[in-house]
Amino acid sequence: MGFSKKSVSILILLSIHIFGVEKAWSAPDFFSPRPAADLARELVSSMNDTELLGQVFMLGYFGRTPSPETLRWIGEKKIGGIKIFGWNAENLRDLTRSITMLQQEATETRLSIPLLIATDQEGGWVRHVKGETSITPGNMALGATALPYDSYYTGYYIGDELRRLGINMNFAPTVDVYSNAEAHVIGPRAFAEDPVLTANLALAYYQGTRDAGVIATAKHFPGHGSATEDSHGTLPLISTSWETLWERDLLPYRILVKNGVPAIMSSHLAFPDIVDQQTPASLSPFFLKDIIRDKLGFQGMVITDDMRMHGVLQNSNDIPEACLQAIEAGNDMIMISHDHQIHQEVWDRLYTELQKNSSFRQDLERSVERILRIKLEYLRGEEAAPLFPDQQELGPNFLVNGENDFFFNQACRSVSVIRDGLLPFEDDGRSILLAGQLNTFLRIGKEFFPGADTFHFPYSPFYQAEEEEEARLLRAARSYDTIIYLLANPNSAEVLHSLERLDKEIVVLSVLTPVYLTELPWIDTALAIYGTGRDSFYAGFAALTGMIPAYGEVPIRALRAFQGKQH
Repeated sequence: MGFSKKSVSILILLSIHIFGVEKAWSAPDFFSPRPAADLARELVSSMNDTELLGQVFMLGYFGRTPSPETLRWIGEKKIGGIKIFGWNAENLRDLTRSITMLQQEATETRLSIPLLIATDQEGGWVRHVKGETSITPGNMALGATALPYDSYYTGYYIGDELRRLGINMNFAPTVDVYSNAEAHVIGPRAFAEDPVLTANLALAYYQGTRDAGVIATAKHFPGHGSATEDSHGTLPLISTSWETLWERDLLPYRILVKNGVPAIMSSHLAFPDIVDQQTPASLSPFFLKDIIRDKLGFQGMVITDDMRMHGVLQNSNDIPEACLQAIEAGNDMIMISHDHQIHQEVWDRLYTELQKNSSFRQDLERSVERILRIKLEYLRGEEAAPLFPDQQELGPNFLVNGENDFFFNQACRSVSVIRDGLLPFEDDGRSILLAGQLNTFLRIGKEFFPGADTFHFPYSPFYQAEEEEEARLLRAARSYDTIIYLLANPNSAEVLHSLERLDKEIVVLSVLTPVYLTELPWIDTALAIYGTGRDSFYAGFAALTGMIPAYGEVPIRALRAFQGKQH
């Protein structure tokens, strides 16, 4: 017995539905020049469940090159993004080869949707992609100059370097308002204590990143700058009112959203005075729907901070359940740093929910539409980051666009006088000891003071000093007229306290955040620099010796009382 044309069509459609390859013969072309919003909707409507779910995953991998398991996840599960961590990016040739492999796997899938390739390249203290990339003075140096010009070109040059490497998304700018000196995990990653200055510099940074063709991501929403704890290790509980949060921490987001920032990272922070519970903001519909979507009117994508951080798992070690809550709360994408076993457990939990929960399916469809719209806006066209980066651009000629001169000049502009007792400092036959935790400081200090001796002690532990290091420095310092001291963290602040009892000239060069100087009122000669690279140290020593003026102004209110002339 024969079949009618209608029966054959029904059988074909049924078999397509069963095997999950519907509309395979008419898949939309990701790279067509059609409007992003229209094409994003069509792509979502053409997706099977695996393709839909895969787009909300941003995963990390161990080592210099992606494992076969990572490539399999891209090919079979059609995941939406890969996070590049420091351990992936010490060698730029290996990195670009890896990105080529990743994007080849993604673009050979049915819908050929490229991956978001993201990293943390904030500048200054946080620089996950190393190799030949720029070492910049960092955000607090930008706050010290307060020049949107400097912030724009910092975002542009960092973005341009990433784009040429094939990295199309940067988890920057950090827009946390530095309202608490004890917020050590933020510190110099913040622009300033002033929310208006923070907003202006963040806007310029984002615009520079955008003009370089890279997706900027404002973080850590709704604000990490007043947290005393680190959300990597615990859930910080931030006691602040809604009015303060709105006028202070959310002001940069209000400005950035109005100007089209494409992505925001949600953070693992709790605000019990606002939502009356210990739910992290990353799992809170109040913050992610009521505030980000309804009150701020944000239309871009929201991505979680790493879902393996203890801040999001404070009350449970159930990562799959936390990831489900994250999507339901209003995140569009979940970042999970590593461990394919965990990845699979999360996948299984979300896929099960997708099959049985129509509300979750709707959440997922809205999220994927936002993700795709951002991808379509940034990953198509001649100005987009290359999917297959050109290795001929690497090597000694990688920095060819004026970055070196710009970042050195910016470092010089940002040097700030805290106390000017012995400034300018002259080497007039004094015996000098250079003491600090960073070898770059000691090496460059020797260039300026060839006759000086050096004393190195460990950077760790970060929060406290070892008594033996205090005693060792005290013994060494007794033999010198002047100690030029590098103040870098709470550890070095404690060690410096041990020198107060000596009748010696103490000259302090503060690096990263200078807040520790507020606990050292007896210091009468101090300069602040903000980066740990060669440029920052050359600028600091040049200002110390009077070769250049120090025009920077510390962007922290508590230090203003210390800043200026003492004699």
